[in-house]
Amino acid sequence: MAPAQLFEQPNINENFNDHRDGLALEATSDNINKVNVLKAAMKVKNGTATQEERDIYEASQFDASKDKTQFRQYEEACDRVKDFYREQHEKQTVAYNLKARNDFLAKTRAEMTIWEAMEKLNTLIDESDPDTSLSQIEHLLQSAEAIRRDGKPRWMQLTGLIHDLGKLLFFFDARGQWDVVGDTFPVGCAFDKRIIYPDTFIGNPDYGHEIYGTEHGIYTPGCGMDNVMLSWGHDEYLYHIVQGQSSLPDEALAMIRYHSFYPWHKENAYRWMMDAKDEKMLEAVRAFNPYDLYSKSDEIPKVEDLKDYYLELIDEFFGKDRKVRW
Repeated sequence: MAPAQLFEQPNINENFNDHRDGLALEATSDNINKVNVLKAAMKVKNGTATQEERDIYEASQFDASKDKTQFRQYEEACDRVKDFYREQHEKQTVAYNLKARNDFLAKTRAEMTIWEAMEKLNTLIDESDPDTSLSQIEHLLQSAEAIRRDGKPRWMQLTGLIHDLGKLLFFFDARGQWDVVGDTFPVGCAFDKRIIYPDTFIGNPDYGHEIYGTEHGIYTPGCGMDNVMLSWGHDEYLYHIVQGQSSLPDEALAMIRYHSFYPWHKENAYRWMMDAKDEKMLEAVRAFNPYDLYSKSDEIPKVEDLKDYYLELIDEFFGKDRKVRW
């Protein structure tokens, strides 16, 4: 199990931002995707799968004819994204991550079904994407429907539907955008040079720390990703919710937890942390990534035509009409 609550930590600055600008959050998230799409377009796809696993791991088909270099323009996003990452990289410390996990376990912020949570997310960032008029529910359905069309398992379809619901964190405990969205990375050890904009870590108090600044830090080689503390944000938040309140398989949990962990699944960083389980989880995340990045240009799904199907999927893995603790 990924670290959820560890030990008492020192007081840190409580500089909360009470203004929740959902449009700005989604604009930042969209610009982050711009950079990752362009980076992905310049790389050859890695890895192969066994015949037994091909129903999950065979290459995605829905995006085969898409020119991914034209999805987003790198230079348009680069400066804004770098400014975002400078703040994120300076503030994602061990102390903050310990406090965030303790705060997560200390209270229930809301009780909603999965579909109600999707509707609430709509109220936060609806109409915020400059390239589409889609609501957030329509975008989540695009991801799920692309997975469904490629014949992937029902649990993977549901994973596509819910993978961004952790952005609800912005309603609750977030201090800004930097602890909700963005590429994720381990804290408690040296920041790998393959993290995006690695030079911006120099302002982080853990940079050069006598323990946290060493290659392995608080970890040991082969410790397994389940035992690693990744930077807090919508991925970690949703992972901890789903891990304890659904019957989704380990592959789905990995897709949720690691879909923004680009240094690992795209750049092959932090392999020294991995155990045998993580080898399979890595392939699962790589199989999921195209549906996260490239489905947004697909045709607009009709929510009323698909709602019953996805409510059935939700009931299958979360329990019928179950209120999830957020």
